[in-house]
Amino acid sequence: MKLVYDIGDKPPIKQNLIYALQQLLAIMAATLLVPVLVDASGTYMSQPAALCGAGFGTLFYLFMTKKKSPVFLGSSFAFIGPLCGAVAFGFMGIFLGAVFAGLVYVLIALIVKKTGSAWVNKLLPPVVIGPTVALIGLSLCGSAVNNLNNTAAGSYSLVHIALGVLAFFITVYASTKGSKGMKLIPFVIGILGAYIIALVLTLIGNAAGIDAIKVVNLAAFNNVKIFEVPNFTFVGMFKEGFSKFEGFSTVLNIFMLFAPVAFVVLAEHIADHKNLSTIIDRDLITEPGLHRTLLGDGVGSIIGSFFGGCPNTTYGESVGCVAITGNASISTIALAAVYCIVLSFFGPFTAFVNSIPSCITGGVCIALYGFIAVSGLKMVQHVNLNDNRNLFVVAAILVTGIGGLTLNLGPITISSIATALILGILVNVIFNKRTEEEKAE
Repeated sequence: MKLVYDIGDKPPIKQNLIYALQQLLAIMAATLLVPVLVDASGTYMSQPAALCGAGFGTLFYLFMTKKKSPVFLGSSFAFIGPLCGAVAFGFMGIFLGAVFAGLVYVLIALIVKKTGSAWVNKLLPPVVIGPTVALIGLSLCGSAVNNLNNTAAGSYSLVHIALGVLAFFITVYASTKGSKGMKLIPFVIGILGAYIIALVLTLIGNAAGIDAIKVVNLAAFNNVKIFEVPNFTFVGMFKEGFSKFEGFSTVLNIFMLFAPVAFVVLAEHIADHKNLSTIIDRDLITEPGLHRTLLGDGVGSIIGSFFGGCPNTTYGESVGCVAITGNASISTIALAAVYCIVLSFFGPFTAFVNSIPSCITGGVCIALYGFIAVSGLKMVQHVNLNDNRNLFVVAAILVTGIGGLTLNLGPITISSIATALILGILVNVIFNKRTEEEKAE
């Protein structure tokens, strides 16, 4: 696609402040949701701290990738299970788990540095990586629709659906019919436009006593402090130490919780960077190199956990934002990371984000997740699907991935995306061998 701002371009500062806010809003909901799902009490996991950790992790990632990979790192959902287990071992257990996960990435990065990354392109040709990227987007569809339906509240609501669809239509209008400036910030316009209408409905509902139209969570602003230091993981570690450890068995337990998941998330890491490569028309696996993206992601996770407890990962929402707006500027990503660090100390901003109805987030995510899925399908458009050898590879990935096939190996759970990718690779390697004449063609 034609980029409005390439990776080395620097948009005017006033506009860039808004572009960075858009990146922040794109990754915000998921980044803030992970600590709540792990520890709703807020004792060990803190939303502002996770936000701050994501900011520092992203800045390190940009540095490690030589400012050539425009993607944001946020709290990883893959580690929710391990984090729930690590909470029993306190702050030190949470951080040690992130260290183990990060070291897996570091180890693989060193291997790639030694052996090169050519094997990645051989193992993951378009016929494999295309449907896998599409699957990442499609696997998120349920999340978008659940938010749209207001499933978390336990009641079906046409008001919420209407607001979510409105947010989607505003976003689409800004992206396709708006001015050049609007096309660069469609998500900001979509979220804020729908939020204003939702706020008006909520105020009317409060005045008239109509619960069905009270959609904005105004309680999020109760007892908000202008400035508040987050509940940082490293502070808890220094206070609590190893008091909840029971010798080496605890360390081994934490290792078994986190390290296997890191191997699983590796598949999504490669898929995200392959997808981003097609958007910015540069092969990130080659330059800056897979070893650098892995180091940035792995050590970025350790840094993120040091502050907020959550290991980080590259966000598909961020990739989708780059794709839709055509803004791949590294300066925008870096500024969004700075926003995260600064705003983590600013209570009203976190309260505002928590007050945004989930249906509005779901409506905007229709566009974000859709672009991820479509970008994967575009990778397959030049693959000959009339050849059954290719057809069965794509079929294996899409059917098992969408169907939700997971592998439970004792304490290890291999996600449906990773399972589908592994099966696709096996089908491709075993049945899709090409003769020299076919390769030439």
